Amino acid sequence: MEGEKRYISAEELKEHNKSGDLWISIQGKVYDVSEWAKEHPGGEIPLLNLAGQDVTDAFLARLVSEFAKAGMFEKKGHVALFSLTAVALLFLVVLYGVLRCDSVWAHLGSAILLGLLWMQSAYVGHDSGHYQVMTSRGYNKLAQILSGNCLTGISIAWWKWTHNAHHIACNSLDHDPDLQHIPVFAVSSHFFTSLTSSFYGRTLNFDPLARFLVSYQHWTYYPVMIVARVNLFVQTFLLLFSNRSVPDRGFNIMGILVFWTWFPLLVSCLPNWPERIMFVLASFAVTSIQHVQFTLNHFSANVYVGLPTGNDWFEKQTSGTIDISCPSMMDWFFGGLQFQLEHHLFPRLPRCHLRKVSPLVRELCKKHKLPYRSLSFWEANKSTIRTLRTAALQARDLTNPAPKNLLWEAFNTHG
Repeated sequence: MEGEKRYISAEELKEHNKSGDLWISIQGKVYDVSEWAKEHPGGEIPLLNLAGQDVTDAFLARLVSEFAKAGMFEKKGHVALFSLTAVALLFLVVLYGVLRCDSVWAHLGSAILLGLLWMQSAYVGHDSGHYQVMTSRGYNKLAQILSGNCLTGISIAWWKWTHNAHHIACNSLDHDPDLQHIPVFAVSSHFFTSLTSSFYGRTLNFDPLARFLVSYQHWTYYPVMIVARVNLFVQTFLLLFSNRSVPDRGFNIMGILVFWTWFPLLVSCLPNWPERIMFVLASFAVTSIQHVQFTLNHFSANVYVGLPTGNDWFEKQTSGTIDISCPSMMDWFFGGLQFQLEHHLFPRLPRCHLRKVSPLVRELCKKHKLPYRSLSFWEANKSTIRTLRTAALQARDLTNPAPKNLLWEAFNTHG
């Protein structure tokens, strides 16, 4: 009879766990997401990792209900308006500094402001990717393309693809792409066994080159962060021109073409090559603060192999994230993502509410004896470097398992 309730056992739910036949359960209700999975912005893989499971987390259900009743998911403040206005003003100042000023200091200042622009634009792209920041879905998609593809040169499609997987399997060595940086970085010795990435579908080979680079990763960390955007540009092109199904591929490519038109033209307007190189490196160096911030949230947190389940997802999120403590006047600089655990637990909660819910999350963790780590920016950097150094020294042992000569020992003693 139409409308009659049908009860599904846990055993039957587990049978629907493959492409084309994908069910999940949330708060006692079973959803057939087989067709929707094809339209999922992060691709089908993240949903397949949860297929046939009850993905409700009992710890969070009450808080989600309270936030919804308070209208917190709908009350977004004016963050997007202020951010987009700031980005537009910064862009105008950068153009004026490059096109109308002859001073090298003005050009350097413009590069610094461009780096800040990229940071703020990325936060708008991030927000609009998690929830609707504009008045309609169409305008929201436009905000994503403008703030991501057009202004930063990084595809929102690539970001959604990797970021959704990161949220689902936070700090899983084989499922979270945000930890898979072989051959440059390895946060755990588990990577030394050449793990297979379930996200990329390939083996992360820990070959001699990877061993050498990882052996010095605590020294190369900050220099690599400065040029990390180059890798993001490459990853964007690899995805958009791959055979993979990419939502809104045409719009994404158009947005990337906009970036690779205005940015090279702007740089070419500088009077000489030394200033052009200075401009690019300075802008990259400023925005590298954001790259560092994102790694501080996870690199030195706990890691694991495999997937979380509906029952331990909350525990995996708390152990795999680190908050960055700062005064409220710095919220704009960190884009609200200094409250990383709060964001991971409630990804659709607008960033203007994250500071408000932080005490509730802290108490929830305390009640269930789960970790809640909040470090200053300085302490988080120290913790990350310690993690990288530990793995680097372990990699050096693998590089030369035989007794080391005195010269090698002298060179590497203080790492």
